[in-house]
Amino acid sequence: MVDAGMMAQMAGREGFIAALDQSGGSTPGALRNYGIADTDYSGEEAMFRLMHEMRVRIMTAPAFSGDKVIGAILFEKTMDGEAGGKQVPAFLWEDRGVVPFLKVDKGLAGEENGVQLLKPMPGLDDLLARAVKKGIFGTKMRSVIANADRAGIAAVVKQQFEIGRRILGHGLVPIIEPEVSIKSPTKAEAETILLEAILQELDALPAGERVMLKLTLPTVADLYEPLVAHAAVVRVVALSGGYSRAEACEKLSRNHGMIASFSRALTEDLKATMSKAEFDASLAGTIDEIYRASVEKA
Repeated sequence: MVDAGMMAQMAGREGFIAALDQSGGSTPGALRNYGIADTDYSGEEAMFRLMHEMRVRIMTAPAFSGDKVIGAILFEKTMDGEAGGKQVPAFLWEDRGVVPFLKVDKGLAGEENGVQLLKPMPGLDDLLARAVKKGIFGTKMRSVIANADRAGIAAVVKQQFEIGRRILGHGLVPIIEPEVSIKSPTKAEAETILLEAILQELDALPAGERVMLKLTLPTVADLYEPLVAHAAVVRVVALSGGYSRAEACEKLSRNHGMIASFSRALTEDLKATMSKAEFDASLAGTIDEIYRASVEKA
């Protein structure tokens, strides 16, 4: 059963979603940006411990609250960790007023027909059941579209919604994320095809079932307004996709109804060597900038 308070916040409150879900493949780069070199640790366990410490610094900072950060996407190990003496999902919602989500995908398959589908997710139902017990509201899973291949895009969207329906069956709200690469030579065309495919799947959802969408900032501003307005959509959020924070915020400000769900753009200025005061001030400035782009539109 979806938590009514969390649903009300995700559907109607101004703010944005923080993406704190770097997985094994992207964690070393995130740590390097934070100022921790590959030679500063040894092994996966140490790597994830350092990443968790960084995330706890973010989640416990004064500015990281439901006033502007309405949700946070977690990596599985983060969901299982602690912050402020509590399990992370409980800390986020009870102490910070931030709705917790969980990244559930296991990475990307090889490229075929200009896209990368999701790898198989063995144990998904067990993970979803565990997430429900921990107070998670929804999930996220990322596919990638590299070219405007109609068959490939159709396959991505079909797979996302098939798994999304399983997630809905557990009482969780899926974030459907078919990312269009910002490096795609046919990005604008791919986005038009993607819009059509998503609308078809949304129209086919049973009445009352609702999903969220996480999409690349489109080449044509406000392209995704029909998705924002769709009755089956709780919220449309934007990924930064490799854009700098300044560029991502500028593009987001021109897309009405979309809010941010940034990862790299959220953490790009944070460094391990910062004092608590420096760290908290830097994060507060970043949160203000992303919040403004999410709520104040050009």
